[in-house]
Amino acid sequence: MKSLNIGLIGYGGIGRVHAMAYRNIPFHYGLPAGAVNLVGVATSRAETARRAAQEIGCDDWTADYHELLARKDIDVVDICVPNHKHEEIIVAAALAGKHIYCEKPLAMSVAEGRRIVAAVEKTGVKTQLTFNFRFFPAITRAKQLIDAGFVGRVFSFRGRYFRSSYIDPDKPLSWRLSKEISGGGALFDLGSHILDTLYYLLGEFGSVQASLETLIKERPVAAGAAEKGPVDVDDLALLQLRMASGTLGQVEISRLGTGVANDMQFEIYGEKGAIRFRSQDPSWLEVYDTRDPDQPLGGMRGFRKLETVQRHAGAKSPDWSMPPGFVRSHAECQYQFLKAVAEDTAPSPTLAEGLKVQEIMEAAEISAKMGRWVAVTDLSTPEEAIE
Repeated sequence: MKSLNIGLIGYGGIGRVHAMAYRNIPFHYGLPAGAVNLVGVATSRAETARRAAQEIGCDDWTADYHELLARKDIDVVDICVPNHKHEEIIVAAALAGKHIYCEKPLAMSVAEGRRIVAAVEKTGVKTQLTFNFRFFPAITRAKQLIDAGFVGRVFSFRGRYFRSSYIDPDKPLSWRLSKEISGGGALFDLGSHILDTLYYLLGEFGSVQASLETLIKERPVAAGAAEKGPVDVDDLALLQLRMASGTLGQVEISRLGTGVANDMQFEIYGEKGAIRFRSQDPSWLEVYDTRDPDQPLGGMRGFRKLETVQRHAGAKSPDWSMPPGFVRSHAECQYQFLKAVAEDTAPSPTLAEGLKVQEIMEAAEISAKMGRWVAVTDLSTPEEAIE
């Protein structure tokens, strides 16, 4: 892979994860140390940008991301800023001719997402969204099995993403709890991941009926503060989904999943077999095959665990037998994008694919307000016209 220079825009928690992953890529694939270079970082304030550059080990830092975009030696920009800044930065990066890697979700709304996709497609730059769960080997294997017809016709599915990160009512307000900045709550933050996984495995979305709840309606304005402010995004999202194929399923999303640190899981049931996965047990994909002989015949029918572990094609380290991890999934997502840029091939998931997730999330928001099923195709009509 040819050497590529990356400019990082934003350096909060996820920006640090991306930086860690870039640093690890040469070790994973036996690449020269200079194959992946983080050469500059931009944040909203000079002092945080300077500290970020010290951590990353790059000389160029700035409080104005336009300065990074102006550098002719930067090939790729990685965008790790709050959601309300995505459109502005993506469009500017595309106009500057930079390939774009961006954190999920794509946008604040479908309208914004469509403008973003139109802008990048006009310039011809390559894009990818950070849906890193696709790059767990178990999920890659699930995709292979489904495409090969292992489950046959899909009867139903279930998806869930729970975290317990917001169960403390004294956890203070942050940008993730503001609709003006985040666009949405648990649905956007966690739901985008499980919805992309289902889109990746099962195809296009059709319609949704949803309930969204804000269970803790106000929080301290700052750590330890007596003053409280309103929370205007969802803590819990319950979705009934119908795929474009007609298949029905359920998705549950919560940031108040008491006792569940961080777990994304799905179950897919079909005429010939079934598949299930839990991110807290990421080394295995569980499968059930109806073609196995049943017990009275001395068979072995039942769910079995496939040893998917860390089987990333072409990887040299860590050893394939090691359990996969969160940062490793980010590294693989980033590596596959850089490889597509270097080799001039098509990356995935693109921002256009991220728009598919944006559409079903917005349909879910409309459904929760209107109390009925909403089809993705309804989004071509302004919301007020379908009340």
